[in-house]
Amino acid sequence: MSAAYAFLREQLADYGRRWPDEHGVAADFLALLDDPADPFVRERLEGHLTGGAWLVSADGRRTLLTHHRKLDRWLQLGGHADGDTDMARVALKEAEEESGLPDLSVEGSIFDLDRHWIPERKDVPGHWHYDVRYIVCASGNEDYVVSEESLALAWREIAPMAEDADESLSRMARKWLARSARP
Repeated sequence: MSAAYAFLREQLADYGRRWPDEHGVAADFLALLDDPADPFVRERLEGHLTGGAWLVSADGRRTLLTHHRKLDRWLQLGGHADGDTDMARVALKEAEEESGLPDLSVEGSIFDLDRHWIPERKDVPGHWHYDVRYIVCASGNEDYVVSEESLALAWREIAPMAEDADESLSRMARKWLARSARP
């Protein structure tokens, strides 16, 4: 097992301890790492890892969402690992590419995990994404650039999302608000 696999395993186990209600989700991600097929490449159609970015504004009150072109839904930024085993680096790279924002920084521990189904599209059958999500922080400049992967981008207030968004975005909003409320 490579050092990167070992580090990700350690992060996933830590996530399961920090979020006991999500221990089963962390176990699913650990099982994916134990499978002999490479989980870091999109060609593994049984399911593969993706890196997600909960991109927050410098004041911590807003997050940048994408109206995803292929899925036609508002989501956090993120994308395929494409062989990179450092999921925090994947999340940061995707946030930079999809937002055009300069001077972003990523926190090192996993913020959220989400396993979700991606429907069949053209010649790619439906498959599972195992999204490893990190907090990515904007430095102050919020002038984003919409990439070809998005129909639109928008800064959204986090607080209302805790109750008024799909379960995945609501969960991240609640986690962010709980974290921000700590002394």
